[in-house]
Amino acid sequence: MRSVHRRRWPRKVLLGGCGLLGFLLAWQLAPATGLVDAQYLPYATDVLARLAEELRDLAFWRRLGFTMTSWAIGLALATAAAVVLGTVVGLVPFLRRATHTVVEFLRPIPSVALIPLAVLMFGIQLRAALVVIVYAAFWQVFVQMIYGVADVDAVARDTARTYGLNRRQRLTHLVLPTALPYLMTGVRLAAAVALILAITSEMVIGNPGLGRMIELSRSAGDAEGLYALVVLTGLLGLLVNIVFRSVERRSLSWHQSVRGEAP
Repeated sequence: MRSVHRRRWPRKVLLGGCGLLGFLLAWQLAPATGLVDAQYLPYATDVLARLAEELRDLAFWRRLGFTMTSWAIGLALATAAAVVLGTVVGLVPFLRRATHTVVEFLRPIPSVALIPLAVLMFGIQLRAALVVIVYAAFWQVFVQMIYGVADVDAVARDTARTYGLNRRQRLTHLVLPTALPYLMTGVRLAAAVALILAITSEMVIGNPGLGRMIELSRSAGDAEGLYALVVLTGLLGLLVNIVFRSVERRSLSWHQSVRGEAP
């Protein structure tokens, strides 16, 4: 399986590169042919040149550090809370039934709608952004944990009891391995959502970071700078997804969902 994956990996990279080049070519041609005014959609070459210029600026890296710090803290807090609460709720059928309506009510609330409340509580600072990030990322992991813990095979549970495993041993050797694929999926989704909300909260609240830079570029009419930052956020999202997918595959190399995965 690994040898087949190694043979097909260069092909996947080549196809991805061709798709990217096609996208950049279409972008370059759109303003060149007059399809879109270059004032609103600058040339791809100009945007990439501006992005390269920004990457040489130390102040830019500081702002990027602010964004990634809020992202990492928010994701860690959301994951920790969701794992604990999701495990408890998932293990107790009564709690699953009792919290179902509340979860379905709270989960669809747009996190952006909480920004005014967060600013009212904490002002224009990091904690206000963390409220929004944690709220959005929490549900991704929490729901997956509930499903994962509840998915423990009844025969395996009865077998563990027959062999005299105590609660801690059943949790360690039965419940958590069953829930781990669900957890990794939830964390991967939460990482992307947390990045989106980290940037969005900076745009609205005004905390230093990429979101604030995007908003300043928009208000100043700096189209090239705006698109350069948007491209960067897309690259960050892609990088986050690649990293968490790699971690997921490595941590679940023993699981059939990964071992049977088509290359």
